Amino acid sequence: MSRLIPLMAVMLAVAPAASAQSKAIGRYNDWRVYTEGEGRSMVCFAAVEASDMAPKAADHGEVTFYVAAFKSGAATSQPSLRVGYSLRSDLAPAAIVGRDRFPMYAAGQEAFFPDDREKPLLDALKKGQELRVEATSVKDARMAYHFSLKGSRDAIDKAKALCK
Repeated sequence: MSRLIPLMAVMLAVAPAASAQSKAIGRYNDWRVYTEGEGRSMVCFAAVEASDMAPKAADHGEVTFYVAAFKSGAATSQPSLRVGYSLRSDLAPAAIVGRDRFPMYAAGQEAFFPDDREKPLLDALKKGQELRVEATSVKDARMAYHFSLKGSRDAIDKAKALCK
């Protein structure tokens, strides 16, 4: 949780998948890689937008899953979710890859993973076919998202390498 504030500032700056200040580096199947900033303040990130959202009638806003690396070394591959509405903090969102379920914690319009769950999740993202995320809005709407993992390994590795 100690990295929450810096990442929130970055994610506000780069949502949706990239802002005007972001530099597009490349596309890896369904994932894209961007950088933002310069020098030690540079952030590199892999991003994928939701391919399916439920319920269909809900206003989800932009829904993007990120894996960010910071040139400063604050994080090398930090996964997070950003949605277009406020998440309930008392009902933890969850990411599901295959049979593995990864609990998250919500902070406003973002959700993060406990530090000890990041590596297992990253391994699953790189090996899996699809990521599903379940979340609940502050208005008690239950939401579900699907993200393609095609290209995730190359995109995550590229973002990490750019911010070494």
